[in-house]
Amino acid sequence: MNYSVTIKNLKKIDELPNSWSETDYKTLLEKFNYPDAGQLKTNELQEFLFLAIADFEPEEAASIMLEYKFSEVLEAGQIDNLSHEILREKIAENYSDISLHKGLFEVNQLLYKAYNGKFPHTQANSITFELVAEDEDQTEITKEIVIKALSAGLKDSNLIHRLFETQLQGKAPFPEAQHMLWELLDKGEQQYEAITSEKWIQKEDFTAPEFKTTIRFFEEEEDEL
Repeated sequence: MNYSVTIKNLKKIDELPNSWSETDYKTLLEKFNYPDAGQLKTNELQEFLFLAIADFEPEEAASIMLEYKFSEVLEAGQIDNLSHEILREKIAENYSDISLHKGLFEVNQLLYKAYNGKFPHTQANSITFELVAEDEDQTEITKEIVIKALSAGLKDSNLIHRLFETQLQGKAPFPEAQHMLWELLDKGEQQYEAITSEKWIQKEDFTAPEFKTTIRFFEEEEDEL
């Protein structure tokens, strides 16, 4: 499958839109011992949550946030370790399980703002681009297609190439792509926005604003009878 790619813009962002719902804010306020969350207006919830969080020691606040977000996928010991590590390093980039990076970014974003910068300033990149299929087959644009298409314009030294070259060439499955792109928005008329960690793509990684690429997918070989 052949595509033409045009990078329109790349900008750093500090938070993901709609990361936390009104229900999330109210539940977290209760966990941080704020008694009257139900009485607050919607536009007051985040501000009061920041105030409630700041009444706790940073490690304890991190533990509460991490338990709320990851209690179903992480053990208590893992959450305890992360509650200390999140103060020192960008775990939304460095944690071994890529599938947790987006959630870790969302937790970090709240803690960073609540403590006015005591936590690492982790950022993401929003990439707006045009992706035009040159084939008649109008395959649905997926995160895997986007990662493979964008990677064609990246330097060989980029981390995606260094870690996933076999997957980019279609020689192995690429499930990681689903977690490397945190958001993929179809803007219409072949215009898209992708949000990813700055760990994966930086502005200076692109070698040109326009390029062409051929996308290859992994196909399992059928066992011979």
